[in-house]
Amino acid sequence: MTTAFAALAFLAACGGTDPAGTGGTGGTGGTGGPSPLGETFTKVVVVDRSGAASDRQDVRVTFAQPFVVGDVPAGATVAARIEGVEVPLQVDAKATHADGSLRHAVLTARIPTLPGSGSTTLELYPAEAGENGASVAASDLLATTFDAKVSVDLAGAHYEASARSLLEAKEGPAWLDGPLVSEWSVVAPVAGPDGAHPHLTARFDVRAYAGKPSAFVSVTVENDWAYEPNPQNFTYDLAIDTDEASISTKSGLVHLRRARWRKAFWWGEDPKVDVQHDIPYLLSTGAVPHFDPTLVPAEAALANIDAQYGEKVYEPMGIGLANPYMPATGGRPDIGPMPGWSAMWLLSMDERAKRATLGTADGAGSWPIHFRDKETDRPVSLEDHAYMTLLGNPGDAVNPETGVSDAFPACAGDCTSPFDPDSAHQPSFVYLPYLLTGDRYYLEELQFWANFNMLQSNPGYRGQEKGLVQFDQTRGQAWSLRTLGQAAYITPDADPMKKYFTDRVGYNLDWYKTTYLDHADANALGIITNGYSVYDDGTVAPWMDDFFTWSVGHLVSLGFEDARPLLDYKAKFPVGRMVGPDFCWIFASVYHMRVKDTAQGTFYPTFAEAYKATLALEGQSALESASCGGAEMAAALMLQEGEMVGYSPSTEGYPSNLQPALAAAVESKIPGAKEAWDQFMARSVKPDYSTEPQFAVVPRP
Repeated sequence: MTTAFAALAFLAACGGTDPAGTGGTGGTGGTGGPSPLGETFTKVVVVDRSGAASDRQDVRVTFAQPFVVGDVPAGATVAARIEGVEVPLQVDAKATHADGSLRHAVLTARIPTLPGSGSTTLELYPAEAGENGASVAASDLLATTFDAKVSVDLAGAHYEASARSLLEAKEGPAWLDGPLVSEWSVVAPVAGPDGAHPHLTARFDVRAYAGKPSAFVSVTVENDWAYEPNPQNFTYDLAIDTDEASISTKSGLVHLRRARWRKAFWWGEDPKVDVQHDIPYLLSTGAVPHFDPTLVPAEAALANIDAQYGEKVYEPMGIGLANPYMPATGGRPDIGPMPGWSAMWLLSMDERAKRATLGTADGAGSWPIHFRDKETDRPVSLEDHAYMTLLGNPGDAVNPETGVSDAFPACAGDCTSPFDPDSAHQPSFVYLPYLLTGDRYYLEELQFWANFNMLQSNPGYRGQEKGLVQFDQTRGQAWSLRTLGQAAYITPDADPMKKYFTDRVGYNLDWYKTTYLDHADANALGIITNGYSVYDDGTVAPWMDDFFTWSVGHLVSLGFEDARPLLDYKAKFPVGRMVGPDFCWIFASVYHMRVKDTAQGTFYPTFAEAYKATLALEGQSALESASCGGAEMAAALMLQEGEMVGYSPSTEGYPSNLQPALAAAVESKIPGAKEAWDQFMARSVKPDYSTEPQFAVVPRP
């Protein structure tokens, strides 16, 4: 090993400060462009939450970090320092950009001194990669008394699973693997004297730190085998215990079919630290929606999130702040590029918003959208089961070439759920939590949700194994593409699901290209007309279409360059409504817009014709000759001068829905996009996004 890593390994065991620590594994492969080694590109603040009056020594902290393309070139790694003094940092590289530079990694730092009830700042910078020291071994943890057990009493039988027993037999790679920390994932059915339960499976993610008599444990119990016969809800008494204490109990827990629950806790000492990321840097990575970096979430709104979440006593099969009936119509804080509570966390790094975001993400497992393949132990693949479906007739699930049915087994008891998932109103529960914590549970949740959005349709509508989402409402297509793109972007390079999701992003983009971009006669307005987009009266919902436009722009920001021509096409619609000839931008945010001449069966070729038809639809034809945004128009619409229709003051109104699409249009650089944005920003009535920022997206610099 190199001198630096030899020192790191020695100091990790002995408790010193590494004066030259450059720890980590770095990115993999590629030909990343030059990046100045040693220059700080971002900082994170580590905050003491213990309430200690005095300084704390030798504190470990693990978090995840996305990176700008090229900041950590191929072959380099990440290093850290505090006030100019280098500190040990373990880098578990997870995903790389197309140029081979590091995209996402889980970082573990060893803080020599953390001020009690204070904080310290870690500077992150690229450095030459070296060899790792000896990794923390499972045997190190097993040399203690450590154990964590799940016990289930069901129908007169007792079942349990032990993390210690599974670790003793552990084989295969670790999730985190290095001289500061290792994390192992071990899986087994809960079992009793008469054998294993066929449906209930326990998963333990166990994280152990070098030289520390403590471990972070995540326990997940699942009822989600896709093809196990006789699926159903199961009611049982639950206990989670360690060798030291009882962690949780629950009598009469109804474990829903196709769902899983999670409980995370510390065995031994809880370090009680928090990490606050560099907000401008996060926004610059392209990994997250580009929310307004000048926006400061209101203290009252943060306190309200905390109060609302505090009312949701989290326990297995809870869902946190989510709406149990996902198809519910109307504006909600969970609908948008990111839920309001997640956007509040991203823009504030406030621990209250973080707690609500992570707690609701933990509850994402409670929704009945999980289908795990027992053969692969991964979300069931459309490549293996191209005809699986939640809709249609039994014959629709039969592969015509093999005669084999991919139908899921019929329910053998109670399979009802109080939670109703829906792609058209689907929040982004877990992407940001995984991005910033590196927690495997959140990664798998993201994969499950992305997969569900594809498999829920009739196989023929989705192109069988291709996973097309074109069958859905426009908003359903938008949120499905968002989740699919995020899963492809952030899934680790070594995970077989990486290629699976990336391929399906490609299949979907190919479909839109063939349908819209390869046809000279495609509608000139830039609207999506497939699925349930165009109503019988020739109207579309522009706000739904705006969701789709932003989603395509998000794919481009994530690095899917094949999405750029589709963005250029889609950007025409929000831009044309703002600055198109003879279309008054006051109506750009109308609820329904007439885009089709139903008598002729053709789409209007100009925004002027669509505007005239929309005014007629709204009973406002007299406004055709009125000055756009002037006093006459304002009086007729009962608005202020320069106020857009569609609830302008609301953070969830239709002008707010339009904003992310216009921001994406500016980034597309199509003609008129900047003028459209400037006109939008000059409107007289705007919402206060400090209370709910999920639509406060602005163009990237």
